[in-house]
Amino acid sequence: MKTSVVVAAALLSAVGQATSGPDFTTNPAGNPFVEGWYADPDNEFYNGEYWVYPTYSHEYDAQTFLDAFSSPDLINWTKHPDILNTTSFPWAKRAVWAPAPIARNGKYYLYFGANDIQTNDEYGGIGVGVADRPEGPYLDPIGKPLIGQYYNGAQPIDQDVFIDDDGQAYIYYGGHGHANVARINEDMVSVGTFPDGDQYKEITPQNYVEGPQMFKRKGRYYLFWSEGGWGGPDYAVSYGISDSPIGPFKRLDKIIQQDLAVATGSGHNGVITVPGTDIHYIIYHRHPLGSTDGNDRRLAYDRLYFREDGTIQPIVMGVQDNFKDSNMIGWSTYGGSWDTGSRKLKTLASDGAKAAINTNFTDQYFAVDVAIPSQNDGDAGIIFRATDLQQGAHAYRGYYLGIGTSGKIVIGRADNGWTPIKTVSAPIHTNRVYNVAVRAVGSQLDCKVTHDKDVTASFTVSDDKFQHGTNGVRAFQTKATFDNLEVRHA
Repeated sequence: MKTSVVVAAALLSAVGQATSGPDFTTNPAGNPFVEGWYADPDNEFYNGEYWVYPTYSHEYDAQTFLDAFSSPDLINWTKHPDILNTTSFPWAKRAVWAPAPIARNGKYYLYFGANDIQTNDEYGGIGVGVADRPEGPYLDPIGKPLIGQYYNGAQPIDQDVFIDDDGQAYIYYGGHGHANVARINEDMVSVGTFPDGDQYKEITPQNYVEGPQMFKRKGRYYLFWSEGGWGGPDYAVSYGISDSPIGPFKRLDKIIQQDLAVATGSGHNGVITVPGTDIHYIIYHRHPLGSTDGNDRRLAYDRLYFREDGTIQPIVMGVQDNFKDSNMIGWSTYGGSWDTGSRKLKTLASDGAKAAINTNFTDQYFAVDVAIPSQNDGDAGIIFRATDLQQGAHAYRGYYLGIGTSGKIVIGRADNGWTPIKTVSAPIHTNRVYNVAVRAVGSQLDCKVTHDKDVTASFTVSDDKFQHGTNGVRAFQTKATFDNLEVRHA
């Protein structure tokens, strides 16, 4: 863990989470998990809560402050705005990047890059703020950058601070394709020296670009870093393992990268550890599909899975939403009245209201829980491989699989009109939750409706009109409740 053993043990004792906590494959309430443009997330576990500290993703001159987010469960997040501001750091003017949090001796420290210096003739680099609380305000304890020069070719940005089990603190940092490690003294605001007299040791692994992150598990040191261009689709995370905190770190694998069905530009990560467990998540930023602004970066997390030899399995970005955070971050609606206040997604009766997430799956497994509260002639269900969504009953191009309390299950396609493919008679009861699912591979669409794992109907149709598109839900002339959405590659 990044926090010191003493601090972590005290926190675990205080909150009683030594053996339990969030255990997900991805964020069950959906990624991105907070609203807004943020990037470069790092994190800590403070006082029984998970804290995330990101970069405000905007033009460099607008990057003069930092926000933070806290959560007791990795589901419900509270925003803490303006926890650090350049007004408290007169030397920092712009480009405040990649905050790195850590606690020691009853204080909270936040390291950050500022000014995006390009040479040693410019003033800026890596600063440190200190506060009495995780939410700040963070103030300047030294009145200057902690690291304000290039050493070994490493631009002083993208820092991560780690306290080892023996109490020694290290800072990992570097842009412009070079990574350094240095010791941090116990005061946490000055750079120390190694036994051989060096202050800065270069540890640049293969393909390194920026964004180092240190993580320790079972006595071994994992260094993560970002490859590719931060504003483009090919940004990604690779890693190496060493028996020493100063390496060497041989590149082993690229573990998270763009998925053209989910998001692009997935990089610059932190690692969330559920205290007292071997449950870990990679937290990172990514670009939504279709975005053309490099600053349009959003925060997400997915599970890290380790093989028996300690290596990491490549990560598949998950797509789920159980609405337990009472919001629709990442969703778009087309008609109707939508509400998540009940921690489910509800809509009133309308002429074909739709809500969709920003995906672009071809072959897929897609399932959602659906309940209809009253007897009527309407239906509700899922849309998939959908494009050109507009407001209107059939104002989209894609497939729809729905259930109705009049005793029917219907699948068809919309193309600014409606073409039924198959209708099946089945008993659909009011206020009963049905799982409506499709496995679409090529032209074969395997449809299944279940209740409490009992199969209500299962059938297969063939249609090759639509090859790819977004996923979502739809209700036609009925109220409906939706929950537990999941879509994945088939």
